[in-house]
Amino acid sequence: MLASSVKLTNLGDFVENPDGSLTRNSAFPDVPPTEKITPGSKELSLSKDIPLNPNNKTFLRLFRPLNPPQNTKLPLIIYYHGGGFVLYSAATLVFHQTCSDMASHFPALVLSVDYRLAPEHRLPTAYEDAMESIKWVQKQVLDINGPSCEPWFKEYLDFSRCFLMGMSAGGNIAYHANLLALNIDIEPLKIIGSILNVPYFSAVTRTESEKRLINDPVFPLAMSDKMWALSLPEDTDRDHEYCNPIVGGSLEKNKIERLPRCFFRGYGGDILVDKQKELVKMLESRGVDVVARFDEDGFHAVEIFYPAKAKALYDYVKEFVYTTV
Repeated sequence: MLASSVKLTNLGDFVENPDGSLTRNSAFPDVPPTEKITPGSKELSLSKDIPLNPNNKTFLRLFRPLNPPQNTKLPLIIYYHGGGFVLYSAATLVFHQTCSDMASHFPALVLSVDYRLAPEHRLPTAYEDAMESIKWVQKQVLDINGPSCEPWFKEYLDFSRCFLMGMSAGGNIAYHANLLALNIDIEPLKIIGSILNVPYFSAVTRTESEKRLINDPVFPLAMSDKMWALSLPEDTDRDHEYCNPIVGGSLEKNKIERLPRCFFRGYGGDILVDKQKELVKMLESRGVDVVARFDEDGFHAVEIFYPAKAKALYDYVKEFVYTTV
């Protein structure tokens, strides 16, 4: 199934149930990991699923290049999928393919995190699952030469070069998880960068791009507002720090200046683009090293539908990863 065969307006298809849960009608199927390459397969990476927290039914999908470079340790990308905090999983076809492609293209190890979804699990639950994934990696690194370490980590991982990456809501998770990780001990793991692809932020006050693109067919403003209403803590609004990082709050106090290098990708046809640019300016004003790549040509989730846009993103991210020390 090709992403290009999916109607753009199908991306936010869900129904609210009387008990507060959602019935999710995903535009994309879930796919299993690629534990071995079958004849005729176009996969360039292997992948496996690893339980994260069985009580929470969360898991990790780890990717490695099919033919990793010899005698070379690889960086780690911890990846958080998109879906407005309410949709999709690490097994969803488009996110599986993204991680597989990146693992091969960079090359890198990519660890995709299946976090709990709202509204059944409102924020900060996704951030808590993100932190649990980071602590899981730390646990493996602490036993890098021991019997309980994940074998692909033992063989291929450079634990001094870890990045947090996400698309849309996943970009929001990567940003907040990086802030949270600043105040806990994750040694000897080193998070040296954040990669935020069309990150999902907003506010009560409308930006010009939100007003201009209010009826955008891919991600209309009403859908964005609905996803925030379903995912933010009860009795809060879009000026909560999880949604509007410009206002600041307990999560960000005295931490922003300590953030590592950040990469932003955004598009002029995305309702979120002006808020993303506001965040870039705020981070730069606080001394954070930011690499921003904004194109007028494009829209929210454009890489899912246009391979050339996906390749451009991967090229930018590869350059960022391999020039960040």
